[in-house]
Amino acid sequence: MNYYITPNTYNPRMARRMMAHAANCESGHDYALAVNINSTDDEFVLSALVPGLKAEDLNIQILEDVVTIEGEYKQDDSEYLMRELPHGSFRRSLRLPSPVDAKKVEARIEEGVLTLRLPKAESAKPRIIKVAAK
Repeated sequence: MNYYITPNTYNPRMARRMMAHAANCESGHDYALAVNINSTDDEFVLSALVPGLKAEDLNIQILEDVVTIEGEYKQDDSEYLMRELPHGSFRRSLRLPSPVDAKKVEARIEEGVLTLRLPKAESAKPRIIKVAAK
């Protein structure tokens, strides 16, 4: 009789990713869009990988501090031995820490990377107040 001992390979990050993917699949979306967000004093910069998509394939909406990105990878009827590239529709809504000035947002796709420049609203920017000395 052989006994095999396997280490506990529980990874909290992987568990969160699997839960997010399961939630996406339940909502009718096949793909979870991964993003990076940087913040400066004046703007947020959001980057996402969208290989093979064009500008007209994406729908981006901004309402105060919520950014929503929707799109769809076209399905083909080919049979695959392995399929890891994204396919199907996706939708990702992100709540930013402060409101965004939607009129000044810039979006571009370059070499499969979506970059959104989201300027912070004037009310969200830090104000410098000078103290008068007497």
